Amino acid sequence: MGKKKSKQVAALPVRKRGGQLQVLLVTSRGRGRWIIPKGWPCKRLPDHASAAKEAHEEAGVSGRVRRSPIGKYKYVKGKRKKIDVTVFILKVKRQRKEWKEHDQRQRRWSTCKAASQKVDSASLRSILRDL
Repeated sequence: MGKKKSKQVAALPVRKRGGQLQVLLVTSRGRGRWIIPKGWPCKRLPDHASAAKEAHEEAGVSGRVRRSPIGKYKYVKGKRKKIDVTVFILKVKRQRKEWKEHDQRQRRWSTCKAASQKVDSASLRSILRDL
């Protein structure tokens, strides 16, 4: 057996409303925790494009994704597998009413401060607070 992947990519969807930056969180399919859209990198796509693809599938949003990451965070998948997640900003231009996983997830726009209080990962909280 080959080594299991331990690297994921994530999109941090953002928009401005009333002069204030907002971020979009989605719920995980398993336990319904608040997270940002993330997944395994696609072999045929650069990491930033893979992150944008995850945002489209998990949150129904699309827009302009930054090529350089804004940070990284870690989480534990299952009981022991540690995953490193590279985060890319996605400036949302379009939000669909229905999307691939709309019946499996909720999504919510929040201020950076409110979003940082909803997520479990301390390192993701730090990224959200630093925006």
